[in-house]
Amino acid sequence: MKLTILGCYAATPRTLTNPTSQVLEVKNHMFLIDCGEGTQVQLRKHGIKFSRINHIFISHLHGDHFFGLPGLVSTFRLLGREKELHIYGPKGIKEVITMLLKLGDSWTNYPLRFHELTSLDSEVIFEDAKVTVQTIPLNHRVYTNGFLFREKERERTLNIEAVRYYEIDKAYFNTIKKGKDIVTEIGEIIPNRELTFDPPKPTSYAFCSDTAYHPSIVPLIKEVDCLYHEATFLESEVHLAKKTKHATAKEAAEIAKQASVGKLILGHYSTRYSSLELFRKEASVVFEPVELADDGKSFHIG
Repeated sequence: MKLTILGCYAATPRTLTNPTSQVLEVKNHMFLIDCGEGTQVQLRKHGIKFSRINHIFISHLHGDHFFGLPGLVSTFRLLGREKELHIYGPKGIKEVITMLLKLGDSWTNYPLRFHELTSLDSEVIFEDAKVTVQTIPLNHRVYTNGFLFREKERERTLNIEAVRYYEIDKAYFNTIKKGKDIVTEIGEIIPNRELTFDPPKPTSYAFCSDTAYHPSIVPLIKEVDCLYHEATFLESEVHLAKKTKHATAKEAAEIAKQASVGKLILGHYSTRYSSLELFRKEASVVFEPVELADDGKSFHIG
């Protein structure tokens, strides 16, 4: 997995910072997660092809997380897109986008598929042969979901030396990689574990923004390779975090610690602070390793 941060600051865009948007590349997918203002410009700036984006996941209907979406939908039309575009987000997102298209008499010339979410429980919203995406119900001022991206278990790896030793025909290779034992012509059973190696552990990524401190998500994100968790405030402003249903850097670290994640990435910073290192310093007391998201920064996961 490769994660590219297009924007990771709270509230309003500034000349040097952008609201939330990121791209996750996994198994030939280019998933767009949230779409704040300026997302199109950031996509171009970082050389990400618009045509590779087929699935967009919107966490909630606060402007700094989806105001860039109408423009992106329209740009796809101007670029002559023909492929389907799937948008996953809270109930109401279809009404917002289609109303703008209707009033501007600018319907898309490609299939636009909305998947509106209402469940308060986690649910799988996308699945193919290699990846699943499920919601992470969060605790914010409006209906909000995070998203958990998981690779599926890969096939086992052939032990070529063992396969040659037992003189197994290539016709059985796919069966072996799927974990099946082999029965020879004389009835001897060769256990699969003697013919294969364990596959690499599937990689996982959890996106959690925006939310108050919400420990009930811990079982869902247990031992994920990487957790992106909002850290709008520092503990010195915990009263503002509680009032606005956001989290502090310390609270994000507490979630990471309880879930035993591989790595924590902080983001969604309030612009009131002079240095992002303040967030890392506060979180590192509770959990390590801690990374700081920043516009244009990329992370390799797994």
